[in-house]
This record gives sequence, C-alpha cells and structure tokens, in this order.
Amino acid sequence: MKQAPAILLTIDVEECDIPLEYGYTMDLDEQLEQSRKGLEEFMSVISQTQVPCTVFCTGVYAKHNPEWIKGLDPQHELASHGFYHSKFDPKTDLLSSRVLLEELSGRKVIGFRMARMQHVEESDILQAGYKYHSSLNPTWIPGRYNHLKASKLPFFEKGLWNIPASVTPNFRIPLFWLAFKNFPLFAYQQMCKETLKKHGFLNLYFHPWEFADLSKYPLPAHVSRGSKGALVSKLKSLILYLQKEGLGEFMTMENFVKQLENGK
Repeated sequence: MKQAPAILLTIDVEECDIPLEYGYTMDLDEQLEQSRKGLEEFMSVISQTQVPCTVFCTGVYAKHNPEWIKGLDPQHELASHGFYHSKFDPKTDLLSSRVLLEELSGRKVIGFRMARMQHVEESDILQAGYKYHSSLNPTWIPGRYNHLKASKLPFFEKGLWNIPASVTPNFRIPLFWLAFKNFPLFAYQQMCKETLKKHGFLNLYFHPWEFADLSKYPLPAHVSRGSKGALVSKLKSLILYLQKEGLGEFMTMENFVKQLENGK
C-alpha cells in the first residue's frame, strides 16, 4: 500500500528579535513575552485541529519557559533551534541546546534547525548528537541565500537526513512563513496541494511571534501582516482544508524520518 504524503507543521520557537532588524530596541523579557503570546495562539489552533507538530526551540526560550517544555503534549516533537537566536557558536550551542532540551523535557532530541535557515556544517550537527536537520530552503531569498540548485526532496548526506523546507515543484516558490502570510489563502492552498502531489511531503515552518500583535513595532507590512488575529484564522483554515481534502497525513518530523529510513 502506497504511503500517504506527509504534512509537517513546524514552528521555530525563539526570542522575538525581528523588530531589532528594523531598528526597534526591545529587551529579552519583551522578546520572550511576544513569543509566548503568539505561541499560545498557534498551539491553540494545533489543539483544536488535533494535529501533531514539530517544535524547534532555542535554549534561551526553553530556559525561561521550563514548565512549557515539560508540559508539551507527547504527540508533538521537541527539536533544537540552537541556543540563541541572534548568535551561534557551532562548537558549543549545538550540544548545549540539545542537552538542555532533553534535561527539561525528559525526551530524546534528534532534530535541529538553524536560525534564519543558515548553513551549518553537517559534521558539527552530527557530532552534537542529532539525526536530522531542516535548515535548507531550496530557493533564492534575496539578501539571505541562494539554494536554487539544492534538492527539493529529503536526502541523506554525511550521516544525516536533510529535510528541506517546501517549495513549489516548478518555480521553487517558497512556502515558508512569509508566503503563508502574504499570499491569498486560496493560492497558498493550491500550491500546497501541488507540492504534496509532486513531492510527497510538505514541510512548512512558522514562528510564534507572527501570531502575536506586532502593530507597535516598525515592521514592514509583509512581515507584520495578519498579526492582529487574521493569521490565526488563516492557519486554522489551512489545516482544515488539508484535512478535508485528505491530501496527506500530519506527522512529526521524527516520524517522517523513520519512514524515510524504512524506505516507505
């Protein structure tokens, strides 16, 4: 029997430091509070629709919210997003974030995603004890990276599974958080449908602060759009659409990797 396409909903739980990129000063407490508010909204939708998700969490967020980490529903996966969101030392942060998350949660942490989808050497990720990573967006984002020649499908390389973020099959239109925020829902749904049919998996990623109220920060419209509640409704509509159409099976990235290993 052919395996149903996998739908991977992931969220990068981190300090809300994006206003700093646009010249707004905010301390760590405010950054964490914005992420807490948005995360509550995101997880409420996840709970209502009864789907699993993968939480890539920074060590800083986990350290300041240990009870949330401990109380994360077992159906969801906990993975690492590095220790800090704004800085990174591969020789220390990869291991320290994994160890902290495991100590707080009592779970085995096997997945890693780098902040802002930046490159990290596979040898460093493997040495820190991870089994897979998901830091590749196989498209071109001006000012960030150019991965137009990278694989759009999961692949095993240098001892690790690499699970790319989803892009459309023909033109590599990224289906990341900015696309979800700015494309009309109908258009985004159709791109997800096409991608699932052609690629056999859908890997979407969001951030908690997107679902909080960002109106007081000097952010461009394409970054802040939907932050007063509209994005919450849009996310629920997307999940219900994917469920109603029967386009795939929602699962954690850990379970998807198990399928890949089993050759299903």
